[in-house]
Amino acid sequence: MPLRTAVSGGEATITVQRTGGKNETIHVKIPAGVDDQQKIRLRGQGNPGARGGENGDILLTVRIAPHPQYRRSGNRLEVTVPITLAEAAQGAKIDLPTPKGTITLTIPPASSSGAKLRVKGHGVEKAGQAAGDLFAELLIVLPKEMSEEDRQSLADVSNRHAQSPREDLRW
Repeated sequence: MPLRTAVSGGEATITVQRTGGKNETIHVKIPAGVDDQQKIRLRGQGNPGARGGENGDILLTVRIAPHPQYRRSGNRLEVTVPITLAEAAQGAKIDLPTPKGTITLTIPPASSSGAKLRVKGHGVEKAGQAAGDLFAELLIVLPKEMSEEDRQSLADVSNRHAQSPREDLRW
């Protein structure tokens, strides 16, 4: 099932082959916050027992498909958010889709790639539990085509603000 359905809940459709070869379509309610590999029991939806007794249960194992942008870790959601160099340098307000709807995320001025911004309560919410958080990891995306003048301007800024970003990098 899609991550969206696992996080927000919804409905899935399964087809069951009954005794005698007849196929039956069953609609299954998916609870919000269902986990990968979690079991869902459909009471009385299975075939009758060998001696013609009551219908048994169907036991479904949930398999959650990966999302192209969002990742889940327990009740926590993570997403990599591309931003422009100007948004990183100056700060910005950007729209970010979440399971609870689109929010405005504030990018602080002088943000670097890899910075993680926490959005409290916008992660996975399960019945009886507080909602997890959403973490937006920033990724600065430079224009694909930059002129020599643009590159030189960036080099000039970098030269005016000397830093050693890899000084703590060790093997």
